[in-house]
Amino acid sequence: MLRTQPSLSTWSQERTMKWLVVLGLVAFSECIVKIPLRRVNTMRKILSEKNMLNNFLKERAYRLSQISFRGSNLTHPLRNIRDLVYVGRITIGTPPQEFQVVFDTGSSDLWVPSDFCTSPACSTHVRFRHLQSSTFRPTNKTFRITYGSGRMKGVVAHDTVRIGDLVSTDQPFGLSTAEYGFKDMPFDGVLGLNYPNISSSGAIPIFDKLKNQGAISEPVFAFYFSKDKREGSVVMFGGVDHRYYKGELKWVPLIQAGGWIVHMDRISFERKVIACSGGCEALVDTGAPLIDGPKPLVDNIQKLIGATPRGSKHYVSCSVVNTLPSIIFTINGINYPVPARAYILKDSESHCYTAFKENTVRTSRETWILGDVFLRLYFSVFDRGNDRIGLARAV
Repeated sequence: MLRTQPSLSTWSQERTMKWLVVLGLVAFSECIVKIPLRRVNTMRKILSEKNMLNNFLKERAYRLSQISFRGSNLTHPLRNIRDLVYVGRITIGTPPQEFQVVFDTGSSDLWVPSDFCTSPACSTHVRFRHLQSSTFRPTNKTFRITYGSGRMKGVVAHDTVRIGDLVSTDQPFGLSTAEYGFKDMPFDGVLGLNYPNISSSGAIPIFDKLKNQGAISEPVFAFYFSKDKREGSVVMFGGVDHRYYKGELKWVPLIQAGGWIVHMDRISFERKVIACSGGCEALVDTGAPLIDGPKPLVDNIQKLIGATPRGSKHYVSCSVVNTLPSIIFTINGINYPVPARAYILKDSESHCYTAFKENTVRTSRETWILGDVFLRLYFSVFDRGNDRIGLARAV
């Protein structure tokens, strides 16, 4: 068949369209801020089982809502340390001083070590030198935070904080004056992304301040945790980059605005319900490395898996990873399978242990913490505008 030549007008239109597509892709790529990160190889455990959860693990009601995403995304790369914690870079002060922090949906406060902290933990981390910042503003307010892995106390101060291209001026944050249990942790501080009502310092969280000043296009942030141990993970603010997940986001309403907690229907194993039989609560916690639950139920899961306790972990033979069935978490009627290759981890000596851990926080209701083991499998969107969480299978 003869192929007719396009007219000059048609050719010009096609060329114009191609350039518009290219320019659109360039504009989109420039909206995604990615910062190179390096790998740190020392890690034990991090933020989990936060005692502050008692403040909002209560009876709640559902509220369904909707959202439409528009505008640009700001993505911030994270570093995965031994499959246990993801940390990213922020700066504080003028000129900027760099810190590695955990972006944590289980807490609300931003804090880093101060240069007048004398604890051994502070000496192993970067400390904020307030005298070197021209925008620093002190206060007399003190506060304390207790985590499952340690505790800190400090004072509230104000300064300019940057997360990639996002800038929060006169941002209140914590400066630790004493730290306990953080000496071997491969991060300097914590950047809390939970609701303001659980802030231990009473300071407005940085996400709320950025939202209030119109620095982000939508009141949402999202996490992609790469399964690669070195790089590829991101936290994004103001929208969602759909390239990081497959299929559609499934929206789950929060039990109540004020904490990233959802209702979970059940947990099953080989078609049998093994936990959360009457429904329970689940905190979606990016600062928790494992999956935490009530001791009797976790002990039962360890037994079903065939794990034996040794020290603080439960171990299995690495040969069973390919034969163990998935454990299925059903949330809002949707099944979220966690295969054995995800819930069986390797320690520094290549011994295999399970990703299930006792939750030491005592609550009136059965409560589970879905940490990074779960979130590596499922891209997560935290929607403050509509008080809900979106989940989809990660790429």
